[in-house]
Amino acid sequence: MVMTQWDIVGGEFVASAVKATQYPQDTVDEVAFIGRSNVGKSSLLNSLARRKGLARVSSSPGKTQTINFYSFRAKKTTEKEPLRHTFYAVDLPGYGFARTSQSQKNQWSAFICKYMENSRDLKLVCILMDIRHAPMESDIDCYQWLLSLGIPLMIILTKSDKLNKGAVAAQKELYKKTFGLDDDRILTYTSTAHTNRRELIERILATLGH
Repeated sequence: MVMTQWDIVGGEFVASAVKATQYPQDTVDEVAFIGRSNVGKSSLLNSLARRKGLARVSSSPGKTQTINFYSFRAKKTTEKEPLRHTFYAVDLPGYGFARTSQSQKNQWSAFICKYMENSRDLKLVCILMDIRHAPMESDIDCYQWLLSLGIPLMIILTKSDKLNKGAVAAQKELYKKTFGLDDDRILTYTSTAHTNRRELIERILATLGH
């Protein structure tokens, strides 16, 4: 039977939260996106949903200061009937917040930790890292912490359009070696050209059991 790939056919903003009582209360699979400030989380979410402005993009690091929930509707057409699955894409504040007080940093870190450690519906965390740079200490710390929680992880190397193919391949190998990853748990991505969009969607849905 011939089957097409999964695609995301709709995305809507659902809620912003800084504490558990503000999270959506329905039981829906969650996929979280985290990374350093200005790594391109909002651009990637807009690319996945094919909807400009769904997640607000800013040139100012640290713009996202809440946990933002977006409802993504996925669809896969088969010869019998379409398969559908809805999940929450969860946009988390960047680590390495810029232009903020230490008390704000501590407050944000606390609610990110509480979300990660207590969400019953979190199925996958995508850690975004800028492919133009070597892994930073904060990237490594974040990865090791999430690994200790036992959450499935995938690294997404953003802004791959900023390098030539040879440099992209070399940087990907550096990240694979640094984090001990195989090709199934790392992916390059370019939001402007939607490069590897379908591959990322397939990996997300596979992790969600589809």
